[in-house]
Amino acid sequence: MKKFTMVNVNNLELGEIVAKDIFVNTRYPIVAKNTPISSEHLQVFKAFNIKEIPVLVESIEKTASNKSNKEDVKSENEIVATVENEKVTTNDSFEKEYLEKVEIFKAEFKNWEAGKDIDIIKIREIISPLIKLVLEDRSFLFDLNHYSNPIEYIYHHCISTGLIAATLANKMGFDRGNTLQIGIAGVLADCGMAKVPIMIRNKKAPLTAEDINEIRKHPIYSYNMVKELSQLKNEMKIAILQHHERLDGSGYPIGLKMERISHLGQIIAVADTFHAMTCDRLYRPKESLFKVIEMIKDSEFGKFDIRVVNTLTNLVAELPIGTKVELSNSEKAEIIFINQLHPTHLLVKLLNNGEIIDLSKETSLTISRVLPKNSD
Repeated sequence: MKKFTMVNVNNLELGEIVAKDIFVNTRYPIVAKNTPISSEHLQVFKAFNIKEIPVLVESIEKTASNKSNKEDVKSENEIVATVENEKVTTNDSFEKEYLEKVEIFKAEFKNWEAGKDIDIIKIREIISPLIKLVLEDRSFLFDLNHYSNPIEYIYHHCISTGLIAATLANKMGFDRGNTLQIGIAGVLADCGMAKVPIMIRNKKAPLTAEDINEIRKHPIYSYNMVKELSQLKNEMKIAILQHHERLDGSGYPIGLKMERISHLGQIIAVADTFHAMTCDRLYRPKESLFKVIEMIKDSEFGKFDIRVVNTLTNLVAELPIGTKVELSNSEKAEIIFINQLHPTHLLVKLLNNGEIIDLSKETSLTISRVLPKNSD
């Protein structure tokens, strides 16, 4: 057994290793054993009023040894500045690429409205480079709703559903080829909306029963548009047809239940629902991504494949410490701790005064949105 010693929080050094799981009236540890201590962990310990931490003795000795070689290492501030600059550049590059691809897709969608066939090669060219960027940095997913707007929602929604579906598939272990296929299927899931009259699609007033019935036909329209595409696998075509089916039978267009619904269809369903609920629409405002995750897990429990929902939850739980967010009271903060199993239970630090807030206790406050990396 490795030796450890109790160390006062004020005397901890960055890089020392936590020797045991740290619990604070929680079912799951707020910090797991064998975790290297970071500056964020120090804030978490102080926020929970923890006085001492069990630390591996060998890590204390290693940290002490490393301190003697500081002249060969960049200062922490230099490293942070370099990383932040790289993130801003990368984010700018992604936003530019994404918006350019949305404009190209918009032209394709208008072609479908005019009765033209789908150019699957063009769709692949649109989505493939974006998937590559998102798989390199999954946090881009949480900027997608920031780019969307109610007037051009459908174009953003198609692209974003493809990106989210591909990311879910990748995290669930799909190979590169099938990840791209599910991404393309996600983009084309709502292509049938091009066959729904625009006056219904863009209606601000409450939809009539006839309007709803027409919109619920769009998965069938989508399937009819993709069924002859030889470059798209048949199982992806079925997923497109079924992406609004729900496991409890409450979905459409057929009302299928449980195992009769394609697993791929459920991946697109979760991606479609997540993006739709986190975007402003003509008839309702957006919800925060954290609230949507909870709604999909709880309010919609039994409608979605739990494996896909858990994968989406994990994507949110993996948001980097230091991610900037806006709270429901319009204050800006940064994330300093996320409960891996309950991503809405997190600690944030206000940017204006450094105050640390536990959002699992301050129930009047929620995260309204994740801020783009290049925001102030």
